[in-house]
Amino acid sequence: MRYLLCVVLLWVGAAQAALEETDWLDLMPESDRQALFDMPEITHDTPEADSGFYTPSAGGLRTTDKNMPDVMYSTQTVPELDGRQMLLGGYPVPLETNEQGRFVEFFLVPYPGACIHVPPPPPNQIILVRYPQGILLDDIYAPLWVEGTLRVEISSNDLADSAYAIEAQSVQVITD
Repeated sequence: MRYLLCVVLLWVGAAQAALEETDWLDLMPESDRQALFDMPEITHDTPEADSGFYTPSAGGLRTTDKNMPDVMYSTQTVPELDGRQMLLGGYPVPLETNEQGRFVEFFLVPYPGACIHVPPPPPNQIILVRYPQGILLDDIYAPLWVEGTLRVEISSNDLADSAYAIEAQSVQVITD
């Protein structure tokens, strides 16, 4: 009987240890969330939209549209999330591969095609993911689960600015 009780307690402990998915909006301070909700609808009536591609700059995720509301450039974070273990679903924007062609560094964004057809997310909705073991990505439009430790960390490169980084322990393609 004691053995059965131990097994049940271990199973319950493992179930409680499973991370719940973090909502992307939780990464924004309340003031940014409200500004996003109050933002006017974005139109796609630009010459780039007519061509089928939205390219805010030559680099991709960085917007240069001066008519966008300030919230679209926000690097404001939620400091309480720094160092927290989390599970986040999103879409990859590849940055760096290893010798085997596995992606070891990429941006995670909340929606697919974040650099075409639609304005890119603000920096506090772009996460730099570092995953030393790497993942093979056959389709960059396939969603991923990323589990790891979130850090408040501003990073910038030619492609984008991000306000967070994750040292990933696990990255998996979402299949269902």
